[in-house]
Amino acid sequence: MISTLFLRLAEKVRFDRNELSGSFGDIGTDLPLIIGMVAACGLDPASSFLLFGVMQILTGIAYGIPMPVQPLKAMAVLMISQKLPGGILYGAGLSIGLVMLLLTCTNVLGWVVKMIPKSAVRGIQFGLGLNLAVLAVKNYMQSDGITGYVLAGAGFLVTVVFIGNKRFPPAVFVILLGVLYACLFTVDFTSLLGGIGARFPVFNVPKRADIINGFLLLAVPQIALSVSNSVIATKRTVEDLFPGRPLTVNKIGWTYGLMNIINPFFSGIPTCHGAGGIAGHYGFGGRTGGSVVIYGAMFAVIGLFFSGNFAEFMKFFPMPILGVILLFEALSLMSFIRDIVSSKKCFFVSLVVALISFALPYGYAAGLLVGILLDLLIKKDRILNTF
Repeated sequence: MISTLFLRLAEKVRFDRNELSGSFGDIGTDLPLIIGMVAACGLDPASSFLLFGVMQILTGIAYGIPMPVQPLKAMAVLMISQKLPGGILYGAGLSIGLVMLLLTCTNVLGWVVKMIPKSAVRGIQFGLGLNLAVLAVKNYMQSDGITGYVLAGAGFLVTVVFIGNKRFPPAVFVILLGVLYACLFTVDFTSLLGGIGARFPVFNVPKRADIINGFLLLAVPQIALSVSNSVIATKRTVEDLFPGRPLTVNKIGWTYGLMNIINPFFSGIPTCHGAGGIAGHYGFGGRTGGSVVIYGAMFAVIGLFFSGNFAEFMKFFPMPILGVILLFEALSLMSFIRDIVSSKKCFFVSLVVALISFALPYGYAAGLLVGILLDLLIKKDRILNTF
């Protein structure tokens, strides 16, 4: 019985060089957001990194595919830009977890997903890819001036040369390039070693006022993005990359909800699933839950032992290098639009949804609604009759 369980687990969670490479496929999105929230809002570094890592590990085992978790992006951006206190973040996480469980239990989530046409989903994926690509090129790669350009160019070249190579997966070499640069030029090892020590999560009980304020300030803007990207686009991405591994909307809803009910009580940041994360892990070689487990273990180790001086430790991951990884994650996500290019009407809808998602505030929600409306009008021959 036990041996059978281990065999099944071994099929779902594999550890090799490709899973190791894939494990860095989403770091360009996650790491800057976590660092930004910890620094701007005074969050506990040990709790933030450790809980984020634990959720990765549990998700990798539960799904058996590269299904990583990510910080809730809308919440993260609002927290960083407005420097809100951590209590509101934990209250928002708990409230959105309860909302997602309610939508899942009542099957409203499944009903919503059935209403969304494929062309709208492809538009959401493409729009998210555009946002990530601009972030990578404009913010990350330019962060260190001329040095950053050189470092990013070297990382880009390494990725282009080794992309798709199972023997020499690219992300390992790109990360090593960043580590080498950090060791030679930026890391203060005396300061780094002085901050090493075991640290554990801080227990926390969200207050009623924080739950209410967190829901209104953070959860409401996040819900639309979560439904469109964390649920709909994620399900479609898994079907594209793993056609033999069916995934239900309810399973995504359950893990999303449970994560965010657990995280606040241990001062962990709210988390979700994301199409970009799956595309990133897959693009750099991940094919099982092993890449997510490795990724989570890295964050857990940082939280347990290096969070005392996490700012110094983060120098091992230079922003230009994270930008290269983020750029290829974005390109992988945008490439899914290729399967509807042959239909001019569907392609038109996807492009409109992508542009709205990319350019407007609350663009994912607005794009989703516009995509549904355009799809209905096309089916009734009200528009695009010349296509």
